[in-house]
Amino acid sequence: MAGHVTYADAGVDVDEGARAVDAIKDAVATTMRPEVIGGLGGFGSCFSAAAIKDMEDPVLVSGTDGVGTKLAIAQLLGRHDTVGQDLVAMCADDVVVVGAEPLFFLDYVAVGKLEAKAMASIVGGIAEGCRLAGCALVGGEMAEHPGVMDPKDYDLAGFVVGVVDRARMIGPELVREGDVVLGIPSSGIHSNGYSLVRKVAIEGKSVDELCEPLDELGGESLADAVLRPTTIYAGALVRALRAGAPIHAMAHITGGGITENLNRALPANLDAVVYRGGEDGPAWDVPPVITYMVREAQLTPDEAYKTFNMGVGMSVICAAEDAEQVSAALAAEGLETFPMGKVVAGIGTVTYC
Repeated sequence: MAGHVTYADAGVDVDEGARAVDAIKDAVATTMRPEVIGGLGGFGSCFSAAAIKDMEDPVLVSGTDGVGTKLAIAQLLGRHDTVGQDLVAMCADDVVVVGAEPLFFLDYVAVGKLEAKAMASIVGGIAEGCRLAGCALVGGEMAEHPGVMDPKDYDLAGFVVGVVDRARMIGPELVREGDVVLGIPSSGIHSNGYSLVRKVAIEGKSVDELCEPLDELGGESLADAVLRPTTIYAGALVRALRAGAPIHAMAHITGGGITENLNRALPANLDAVVYRGGEDGPAWDVPPVITYMVREAQLTPDEAYKTFNMGVGMSVICAAEDAEQVSAALAAEGLETFPMGKVVAGIGTVTYC
C-alpha cells in the first residue's frame, strides 16, 4: 500500500495551476472582441455568430499548428515571452491566405512542472499575438505532465477559427498568367528550420556564448536573433482586403521555405518564377541570421530556399496592373512589399531565375 498520496505528491500542483490562471487573466482580457461571451473558467468558450449574419455565404476557416523545436532554444535560454506570438502567427497567418478574418484562438500548453510565472510569460506572448492578429484568446488548456515530460519542458499547440464570405475568398483559382508576386519581409527565421538551426548554431555553445553580440549579425546575439518572434500579418492583411486591395492569392512562407509554400497559391497550369538572382542573392534583403545559418549549414541555394523563408514571410499574388495599388494598400497597414517574381505557364511549381 502506498499510503496517503495527494495529487501534489504525484507531481500535479492544482494550487499552482489556479495561480497560473490568475496570472494570465489580465493578458487574456486585452484580446477580447465584442463577440466573446463570458470569460475564462467555463467548460467551453462562447463566441457570438451574429457578426457573420450579414455575409451572404459565410465560410468558417480553421487552422492548427505549433512552434516546433524553437521551443527548445527558448527553454535553454529561459526566455518564454516571444514563443506565444510564434504560435499565433503559425495559425492566424495560415487562415488569412484565403481572405479569412481570424476570430478566436485557443491554446494548449503541456508542461512537465507548472510554474505560474513562466506560464504568464508564455500566455502573455500568445495574447500579444492575438492582439496583432485581431482575434480573441477565448480559452485553452494548461496540462501538467509529471513523469512524462522533464520539469522544465513544455510544448505549445494553437487553434484558430476565422470566417470569410465565400464571394470574397481568394486563392489559386483567381491567379492568372502574367500576374506578379510581391514579397512581404520576414523578421528573421520565424518558426521553421529550427532543427537545423539547433544543430549548426546552438548545440555545443554555452548560454553566455549564445548571448554574445556578433558582428555578422549586425551586433545582435544569436540568442536574440533566433528567438525574434514571427511577424504576424493577418490583422494588416484583413484590413487591406476590406479596403479593396485586389489580391488574387497569398502564400504563408513557413516549413518548406519559398519552394514548397508559394506553389500552394498556384493553379496546376501555372508556375511562379522567383527572382533569386546570382551570387549577390535575391532582389530583397535577407536577414543576417538566415544568411548566417545558410553558411553554417553549407546549404546550396536550392536547399536554402526549401528550408528557410529567405526573408519573405508572406507572398502576395495580384495582376501586374494592380501591383501599385496592392503595395499602397499594404503600406497603409504598415507592410512593406517588394517585387519577388511573376506567374507564367507551367505545372504548378516554383522556379527561380
